[in-house]
Amino acid sequence: MVANVFKYYAGWATKIHGETIPLSGNSLNYTLREPIGVIGAITPWNFPLLLASWKIAPALAVGNTMVLKPAQLTSLSALKLAEIFVEAGAPAGIFNVVTGTGSIAGQALVDHPQVDKIAFTGSTEIGKQIMRSAAGTIKRISLELGGKSPNIVFDDADIEGAIRGAATAIFYGKGEVCAQDHACSCQKKSTTISCRNWFLA
Repeated sequence: MVANVFKYYAGWATKIHGETIPLSGNSLNYTLREPIGVIGAITPWNFPLLLASWKIAPALAVGNTMVLKPAQLTSLSALKLAEIFVEAGAPAGIFNVVTGTGSIAGQALVDHPQVDKIAFTGSTEIGKQIMRSAAGTIKRISLELGGKSPNIVFDDADIEGAIRGAATAIFYGKGEVCAQDHACSCQKKSTTISCRNWFLA
């Protein structure tokens, strides 16, 4: 799965297009596409290599360099990925890994004046802290913060299918997925009773 992420984004490297809107008169008008620079990525412990690849691959495909700070408890896959980059002949410094706690290594990455952007996946509370800290160096940020989504079951739904889908969505990955569905809302009371009975069975 991770290899497919890298393969997909590698294809985008030659497909970044856009238009330069022409101006009238005696003027020069052009569009300059430049990499952001050094991207600091801070990733969580669940699905550690996959979530990291979602940040690394697109950043590298458009010419940035990456400093990855994986979760303290799941850093081995990131360190192995760094070894693979070296074995594959990637230029030195294009992909880097720093390990440690978020409060020390992660905060140092956010505060560093030569890091141009922070991409963070994690809790809303830490996302707020990163937003405040990043303001000090006016760096770009992208935050993928913990959120839960409801399942909504309408009257005309296949109730058995909806219940199976809801159960899978709610309990997949032991409930430790940032886009996890956390509730099942039904349009009619009779549907709600069917859902409740199915879950309790």
